[in-house]
Amino acid sequence: MHQAFTFCKESLRRASESSADAWRWNYFRSERYPESCDAFGSGPCAFRRTPKMARLEAALLVANGAISTRKLTNVAMLADTTEVLTLIDQLNVAYDQSRSAFRIERVATGFQMLTRPKFAPWLDRLHNRQTHLKLSAPAMETLAIVAYRQPITRADIEAIRGVASTEMLKQLMERNLVRIAGEDTSLGRPYLYGTTRHFLEHFGLRSPSDLPMAEQLQRNSSSLNQANIDDPSPDETDILEAAA
Repeated sequence: MHQAFTFCKESLRRASESSADAWRWNYFRSERYPESCDAFGSGPCAFRRTPKMARLEAALLVANGAISTRKLTNVAMLADTTEVLTLIDQLNVAYDQSRSAFRIERVATGFQMLTRPKFAPWLDRLHNRQTHLKLSAPAMETLAIVAYRQPITRADIEAIRGVASTEMLKQLMERNLVRIAGEDTSLGRPYLYGTTRHFLEHFGLRSPSDLPMAEQLQRNSSSLNQANIDDPSPDETDILEAAA
């Protein structure tokens, strides 16, 4: 079991080092754009925004993070959340057809306008960004266990790791990656731990169910390499095979 969670730790480490945008590389790499599309706003793929689309686009553009559909409804003065989803789909079609650098993605419990992964190297140089999540190996291992087994008690975490985990949980909670998700019904009603919305946003996930399994990472290993992620070491390959 410990070996399986070593794999989970590696999957989170890879996602962190490649940033949330690169984590979604597999989604974007399969896109195919119509060859007949010219620059945005001209040619057969010309697109004219309605005032509603423009308001929605503006709200997403200036937001610091993901925004819920309810909030977007109010900010962009739209009829309801269904209209928000419809307009987001229309904007994404326009972005895809025009080879735009942006796309609107569902992140955690809301939506966020994101740049496509292939532009990350230029953006990193422009802003000198530090996107890596710097955690110690024990902290990353603990985070992987919480992410894949949540909600989970501290005792269960320690049973998997084989060592005390109080300090690791404290560090992860201070980083806003882990939260107290409730209480167990067992004797003493110990706390249950789960991941936070910040965790989802950092790794570019809609929900914990989007976390990759061993076979998914094995299938996508070639795509991850194209996204400027180092090839797995022999030890990492053994971990993936053992966890599959």
